Amino acid sequence: MNLDFKKASFKDFEDPAGLDAYQRAVYFNQYLNFLEDEGRLNYRFETSSAGGPEIELNIPALGGVGKYISLVSNDYLGFSQHPLVKKAAIFGIQYLGTGTGASPAIGGHFTFHRELEEKIAAFFQRDAAIIYTTGYTANSSSLMALIGKEDLVVTDMKIHASMFEGCKGKNQKTFRHNDLEHLELILKDAKDRYRTRFVVVDGVYSQDGDLARLNELVNLVHRYDGYVIMDDAHGVGVIGETGRGVIEPNGLYQDVDIITGTFSKTFGHLGGYVVASPELIRFFKFQSRQHLFSVTATPASMGILKAIDLIDEEPEWKDLLWENVNHFTSGLKSIGLDIGNTQSAIIPVKIGDMALTAEVSGKLLRAGVYANPIMYPAVSKKDTRIRMSLMATHTTQQIDRVLNVFNDLARELPIRKGGEV
Repeated sequence: MNLDFKKASFKDFEDPAGLDAYQRAVYFNQYLNFLEDEGRLNYRFETSSAGGPEIELNIPALGGVGKYISLVSNDYLGFSQHPLVKKAAIFGIQYLGTGTGASPAIGGHFTFHRELEEKIAAFFQRDAAIIYTTGYTANSSSLMALIGKEDLVVTDMKIHASMFEGCKGKNQKTFRHNDLEHLELILKDAKDRYRTRFVVVDGVYSQDGDLARLNELVNLVHRYDGYVIMDDAHGVGVIGETGRGVIEPNGLYQDVDIITGTFSKTFGHLGGYVVASPELIRFFKFQSRQHLFSVTATPASMGILKAIDLIDEEPEWKDLLWENVNHFTSGLKSIGLDIGNTQSAIIPVKIGDMALTAEVSGKLLRAGVYANPIMYPAVSKKDTRIRMSLMATHTTQQIDRVLNVFNDLARELPIRKGGEV
C-alpha cells in the first residue's frame, strides 16, 4: 500500500489491504508523523489549565506551553467551573468517596443515581430516565438493546457517531439531512414490512449547528406509526426559553418518544441519559449491556444535580451565551465567511478543501486561537471546516480578537464563501 499522505485521511487506515493489524498501526504512525511534521496534526494537545474560554496548551512545535483562546469546549454555560457545581461535586466525594465500586445491578446503584434519574426526567416533564457513564454509550447501548431483528431504524445522515454505532448490524436506512420528503418515502415503503419503525435524529447537529425540523418530523413519523428518538446533546441549556432544548419551542415534551443526551456539555460533567416511558426505561436497566455491566457514575456526579437546578436558577448564563453567539456570527458574516445555517452555539467556518482547512487551523493556533479542523470522514472532503463552540464565559474582547484573526486570514487565503477564491 502506498498512499499519498498529502491527500490521505484517517479513514484510509481503517482496514488497508495487505496489512495485518500491527503493520497497519506502524503505517498509520508514519502518516501521523507526516501530519505532525507538516504542522497539520492539530489534535490531542495537552491542556494544563482548567477548561474555559482561555486555556493553556502544550504545543512543542510552537514553543511549549502557551495561552490560547479556546473554541473547542461544549461547556456552553461554563458550569464545569461554577462554584456551586464544584461544591456539590466535592460534597459527593467527601460523603461517598471517589468511586462506586460496582455496576448498578449488583451494588452500584446509589441514592444520588436515583435522584439524578428523577431530576433529568422531570427536567423534560417526563416520569422516567436511565443514566449511563458516558453520553456515547447512552446512545449506542440503548439502540442496541431496543432494535430487534424485525425492526427498522431510519436515521438522518448527519446523526452522531454514537447513534450510528448503535445501529450497526440492524435493519437501517438513512435519509438525506432534514429532508422530510425523503424520510416519508422510506416510511411509506417500510410501513407493512417491519414490526417497529424508529426514526433517529439529533436536536442540534454537531457539525453544522443546525436544528432538526422536529415538529414536522414528529407529526410525520407518528402518522406512519413510528417512534422518534432524538439526541439533543447540543441543544439542552442552549435552545428554548428555559433551555430545555429543541423540544421546548413547540412543546414536544410528550411527543418525542425517546430523548437522549449527555451531562458532559451544558451540565459540565460526564455521563449520559435516556428519557422515555417508565416501562422502556426499566427494560433498558436490565437489557442495555453497557449500563448493566459498567460501574456506575462516581459520587462527583452530584455536581450534575446542582447544574440542572442552575438552568432555572441562573438563566442569565444562557442569555450571555446568546449575546456571544450573535456577536460572533454577525462578525464572521461581515467578513464574508460561510457559516452555513447554524442556529446554535456551534459555529462552523466552511472551507471545503482539506489542505486549506489544515493551513487555516495552523495559522489560528499560531495566532493564539484553538479551534478544531473537521476533516473527512467526519464530513465530506468538499465540506471540511473549522468548527467552533462558544461559551457564556467568553468575553467580547476574546471574541473580537478571534474575529480579527479571521479577518486577516480572509485577506490572506481563499476562504471566503466556503473556500471559493
